[in-house]
Amino acid sequence: MYGGDEVSAIVIDLGSHTCKAGYAGEDAPKAVFPSVVGSIEQKEALDDVKFEKDMEPIADSRSNIKTFDSGKVKAKRKLYVGCQALGFRRDYMEVVSPFKDGAVVDWDIVDNIWDHALRRRLLIDPKEHPMLLSEPTSNNQQREKLAELLFENYKVPALFVAKNAVLTSFASGRATSLVVDSGGGSTTVAPVHDGYVLHKGVVTSPIGGEFLTECMMKSLESKGITLKPRYSFKRKENRPGDFQTIDLDFPNTTESYRLYCQRLIASDIKECVCRAPDTPFDESAYANIPMTPYELPDGQLIEIGADRFKIPDVLFNPSLVQTIPGMETFLDSTSLSGLPQMVIDSINKCDVDIRRELFSSILLSGGTASMQQLKERLEKDLTEEAPQAARVKVLASGNATERRFSVWIGGASLLLLDLFSKCGSLKESMKNMELHTFKENVLKCCIVGSIV
Repeated sequence: MYGGDEVSAIVIDLGSHTCKAGYAGEDAPKAVFPSVVGSIEQKEALDDVKFEKDMEPIADSRSNIKTFDSGKVKAKRKLYVGCQALGFRRDYMEVVSPFKDGAVVDWDIVDNIWDHALRRRLLIDPKEHPMLLSEPTSNNQQREKLAELLFENYKVPALFVAKNAVLTSFASGRATSLVVDSGGGSTTVAPVHDGYVLHKGVVTSPIGGEFLTECMMKSLESKGITLKPRYSFKRKENRPGDFQTIDLDFPNTTESYRLYCQRLIASDIKECVCRAPDTPFDESAYANIPMTPYELPDGQLIEIGADRFKIPDVLFNPSLVQTIPGMETFLDSTSLSGLPQMVIDSINKCDVDIRRELFSSILLSGGTASMQQLKERLEKDLTEEAPQAARVKVLASGNATERRFSVWIGGASLLLLDLFSKCGSLKESMKNMELHTFKENVLKCCIVGSIV
């Protein structure tokens, strides 16, 4: 039996941008690190890293995910997981994501990320701890592989799977709500009723934090501002207060690693200076807005004006992407809806008798949702566009950390309940279970349980 008093359960929230892991009942995750990894391809027969022309990776221009021609010489790879490992520049190291379009495409990377979280950051033996994993609200197809990996590779004694939207709703103490989850890779609006996701009402958009970061990078580039990665220079102090920047040349640095480092800087600029405008962005109205200074890692001082309002407003008006140099062909913004319209579309897909309750319980979660004035702007726009009888209320934690980690916090709170009290007998009964029966039970989530 795996009751909460006997052993600490583990909560893992693997998002497209960040992995969060920690113990149930705590206020915040102990381990938070990127969901991308560094990868160096190596020939099996050689210890040194050497590349041939026919082993060059084929890059997906949009996602920077690297794939290799399976018809060539079989290669193995060394993966580097975590902030410190990624922060150290290595020759030929590509930055690779296990996700593409919100789905896992590389389970080997996911396995390494889990191993890093459990054994290196939390310093635990997975066989001794029941586990709760979150899964994307809009994806139900990979639960079988997820459960198989955890039971076969990590020998976890018990597993509970829950949807992101349900955990966010639970974190706020509500059984019914409309969850607006704006994370790194996408934005998802999902209605939750009595603890269950109403899948017919789920609405998604590819515009998330990473897309806004890309907009910031392109906008700075169009103004002639170069973001120098931290590895590409060193600063020498000639006399007190006077620094000289010396450029360093590393010809074997990959393009994906350079972009990863530049995006870290652009993301910090976005988080420090950007805020959602009170009204829809208008170029002429913000032409004379006061500039906000920001010091780049190389000591260069830049000033950001209207862009600090324009880029966040892409969430509300995707067509603004067409006015950002270099982003015109990034995606078809004309077919995308802004955040207020996504909320209304999602609620309209639900039954009439719960729509009023959903309008009055709109929950914001995710790192992008922590942007200044986003809550106030969304509530204002919805009040104008919603039916007159609806009472619009957008709810968000005043603590940015709680808003960013709301999925994880919901899982940590949920595990305080006696979810694993019957796991011992269920685990025993599954030891000799046939594979097809195992798969059926995973898909039905009868192994331990889940909130769908």
